[in-house]
Amino acid sequence: MSAISALFRRELSLATRAGGGALMGALFFLIVVTVIPFGVGPDMALLARIGPAILWIGALLATLLALDRLFQADRDDGSLDLIIMGEEPVELVVVVKCLAHWAATGLPLVIATPLLAVLMNMEPDAILAATATLAVGTPALTFLGAIGAALTVTLRRGGLLLAILVLPMTVPVLIFGVSATTAAVMEPAPFMTPFLILVALALFSMVIGPIAAGAALKHGLE
Repeated sequence: MSAISALFRRELSLATRAGGGALMGALFFLIVVTVIPFGVGPDMALLARIGPAILWIGALLATLLALDRLFQADRDDGSLDLIIMGEEPVELVVVVKCLAHWAATGLPLVIATPLLAVLMNMEPDAILAATATLAVGTPALTFLGAIGAALTVTLRRGGLLLAILVLPMTVPVLIFGVSATTAAVMEPAPFMTPFLILVALALFSMVIGPIAAGAALKHGLE
């Protein structure tokens, strides 16, 4: 457990330091959410209606922005080989790295959501629903993104390929995240049904993501 704890602290430190990608993701999320209203115009009813989609698309793109750093830095300095040959299972290492990535990248997005939702003229119920769905959905984006990051870790410039691989896998998370948030303010649309499906997708990604990413890392470094 001491080794796992040390790995988590190391990953969190690397992600939050200058150039680590965490601040860049949060700033990108802020830019997307604040710029779109200028393009849409002063129609406050329209902003409230499309607000959940804007928040979710911004969170998805901000998460993708830092995914290429999940394994690439360890690959460049050779520490990834040591991690794979270590005593801890590779899948557990992937889980720790994903949790650290989410804590540095996804959690700030969740914290910023209530403030940015106000800019979208969203109702309090919709703000609460958007925060809850992003808190559940952003870990799913990270764990699914880990699969693409592991598949492209041996490529020098695999950022575009990473986005192409990950985006189709994240579409269900995006659909049910936006549906649950929209349903919170549109009667009689049920909130719990899409929200529970979103929870199921998050749990599934937390199981399948580390397994698939671990297998890709082992195969890529053979």
